[in-house]
Amino acid sequence: MLKLDDITLGFDGFIVLNNLNLSVYRGELRFLIGPNGAGKTTLLDMLSGKVRPQAGTAIYDDDIDITKQPEHKLVRLGIGRKFQTPAVYRSLTCYEHLEVALGFRKPVPALFGTLSNSERERIDAALEVVGLTERAHVTAGALSHGEQQWLEIAMLLVQDPKLLLLDEPVAGMTGPEREKTGELLHTLAGDRTIVVTEHDMDFVRRFSNRVTVLHLGRVLKEGTMEEVQGDETVMDVYLGRTDGELS
Repeated sequence: MLKLDDITLGFDGFIVLNNLNLSVYRGELRFLIGPNGAGKTTLLDMLSGKVRPQAGTAIYDDDIDITKQPEHKLVRLGIGRKFQTPAVYRSLTCYEHLEVALGFRKPVPALFGTLSNSERERIDAALEVVGLTERAHVTAGALSHGEQQWLEIAMLLVQDPKLLLLDEPVAGMTGPEREKTGELLHTLAGDRTIVVTEHDMDFVRRFSNRVTVLHLGRVLKEGTMEEVQGDETVMDVYLGRTDGELS
């Protein structure tokens, strides 16, 4: 689904992504971990068209170099991005949010209008997947932080993405909300490819299958969390030691 070759990206002479090489497989749930400055968010920015690299290629869905595509085109190609802080309209209901999200498919942008049966079904299915069916007509301002995060994921789902980019999706969530989010990610993976950046190592241990460790804009180590946690280079050079566990 995604193959990055020698991606280099910098700002004002400071290199953030340094000849980065990375492959993500179709249907995979991939976690990216690392402290601030490792390049995680910048990588998601590049994949969603927010910034462009100075060198390298990023091939998406077999043959599309996304480094040459504008943001709106990437959305239409099936790349959905969720930022760390929920960006919702507090006065709109959950259902209305998904109506807005569907608008990107229409030739003339419109906030509301007559929905087709297939569009209603898509909205209902997205609300059910994220567990907000009973909250469909509640305004976003009345939702918990976790529910707002799930609402944003539902807004991506109605756009039928192939690749989901999620930046620290469990930041600020309660324990039960983190658990539900982890289960949701596993439900979505397979039908979709998901790339998640995360600082919560307990969450990563609980729900990751494969982890990529970034260090100074490059891949330092890939593997299961157990393999990453047991790697001497990761422990000594990158994340440090805390009683033999990643911190």
